[in-house]
Amino acid sequence: MDALKFAQQINRRDFLQRSGCSLGAAALGLLGMQKAGASTKSIEEAATHIAPRAKRVIYLFQSGAPTQIETFDYKPGLKDLDTTELPDSIRMGQRLTGMTSGQANFPVTASRFSFAQHGQSGMWLSELLPHTASIADDICVIRSMHTEAINHDPAITFCQTGSQLAGRPSMGAWVAYGLGSANQNLPTFTVMISRGTGRQGTQPLYDRLWGSGVLPGRYQGIKLRAGEEPVLYLANPAGCSTQVRRQMLDQLRDLNEQKYTVAQDPEIRTRIEQYELAFRMQSAVPDLTDISDEPEHILEMYGPDVYKPGTYARNCLLARRMAERDVRFVQLYHMGWDHHDNLPDHLTKQCRDTDQPSAALVNDLKQRGMLDDTLVIWGGEFGRTVYSQGKVTDTTYGRDHHPRCFSLWMAGGGIKPGMVHGETDDFSYNITKDPVHVNDLHATILDCLGLDHERLSMPYQGLDVRLSGVEERHPVKAILA
Repeated sequence: MDALKFAQQINRRDFLQRSGCSLGAAALGLLGMQKAGASTKSIEEAATHIAPRAKRVIYLFQSGAPTQIETFDYKPGLKDLDTTELPDSIRMGQRLTGMTSGQANFPVTASRFSFAQHGQSGMWLSELLPHTASIADDICVIRSMHTEAINHDPAITFCQTGSQLAGRPSMGAWVAYGLGSANQNLPTFTVMISRGTGRQGTQPLYDRLWGSGVLPGRYQGIKLRAGEEPVLYLANPAGCSTQVRRQMLDQLRDLNEQKYTVAQDPEIRTRIEQYELAFRMQSAVPDLTDISDEPEHILEMYGPDVYKPGTYARNCLLARRMAERDVRFVQLYHMGWDHHDNLPDHLTKQCRDTDQPSAALVNDLKQRGMLDDTLVIWGGEFGRTVYSQGKVTDTTYGRDHHPRCFSLWMAGGGIKPGMVHGETDDFSYNITKDPVHVNDLHATILDCLGLDHERLSMPYQGLDVRLSGVEERHPVKAILA
């Protein structure tokens, strides 16, 4: 046998194709794992910069930008100003999107939904969020978030990576890089996506939003799909037994080790560990996604949609099951919050999708003693304008994008409960107290996990890349317990 033919026969791709086993495909997609041979540390053992408050994060990202005026930022004075022109002194020449820049006027539009105070904290919350109202004393609402992006893709990219430009590491990838894995049988960083029932339009969500960017590929998030095959190509194909699979992996490991001795490429070792993780996930993932062991009262707590794979309710329940299994960062995306018209109808349906499951997740973690070390975040990429996009009637109106102020809430993981941080003006247009930039939020999340946002960095093309950006940013100490 000549050397060329022998090399072709031991080529890894050729070996996998001839093996008839699909685990290779699964392993190639599992990027978010530690180096082979590296110790898997719990957060207590990890080299954190400061004392951690949280072990893990569940980020409930509401893609499309929920309106703060109808949810968390109560502005009763708008009723007296309804349909009047937005004062120039409030707008101050702000650039607008192409969707409203051509409007002849900008009519102030009051919320058509009522608000009430809830909990011992007396937090004002919309009637659209009755279940969230029940956890008012467990959450911290930030009303003074602001961002620099005015359109969805750069704004979502900014929230998830700290930069409006694509290609930077995602938040979950940074956490995986900084803390490592706490579970040897599941990915460190997982992603799930659901679609809203009240959506007007759905903004695309690209895989780069949970990518590893300039970090090694093993820190990338792994997307779990709805249906019988949550991770593609993970199951053994027909005729391939577990024993055959194990033998294949052993042989593949030997070939990769031989290649590593020649190339000394650390990604080869990473690839070996990815194959091993995929093998372990063959039993861990079905156990994770099988909810038949959940008590009926728990399922009822999440609402009727929990029985439907791929819904926000089911994903919230799976997020709790992942937290129990020490998955470090769980990212849920719920699409459909982009309400440029017919907002009352669309928003009502979106809140119905998310309100009960979000509150159930907090309560479920709390009753299991897990909320104290699990940081839960709910919010979108920016807010909505006080003026209407398009025609205003008694029953319908729309709102355009608004980066100057928006609201989100956080719970658990070292966050002070039952409080509101930040204030906006009477129009919910400009921040008047305690502004929180998106990069400040990043710094706060990392701080809760015991990571210094300025020290968690990766040198790349002459720049120390970090999640919180290059400008001076700070954790929001006022909301930290």
